[in-house]
Amino acid sequence: MEVSGKIKVINAEQQVSATFRKRELVVTTDEQYPQHIMVEFTQDKCDLLSNYKVGEGVKVSINLRGREWINQQGEAKYFNSIQGWRIERAQEGSSAPGAAPTAAPEVTTFPAAPSFTEEDHDDLPF
Repeated sequence: MEVSGKIKVINAEQQVSATFRKRELVVTTDEQYPQHIMVEFTQDKCDLLSNYKVGEGVKVSINLRGREWINQQGEAKYFNSIQGWRIERAQEGSSAPGAAPTAAPEVTTFPAAPSFTEEDHDDLPF
């Protein structure tokens, strides 16, 4: 899956534990109703964000992750996350996310029809 838009936020890297680090990116989609999508990059993927700045157009490849957590009362809670694994700059002139670039319509030109006068007769049977 992919998310396309402009970078709104690039957070600093967080060292969550001795062996786990993450970095968050917020992408604002270019739609009629823009969405602010937070994408999490983990471990060695954190370094991918170092070459990007706020305001740049990007296309981010993502995976949706879901997990279950059982609280002390035995109730199940569910959480979703969006994990990024690749990021690239958006193509210049691209439009809405997922939209194919629109090519100019092909125009066929024909030679002008000869002008006819009343004296010209046709041989059509009707």
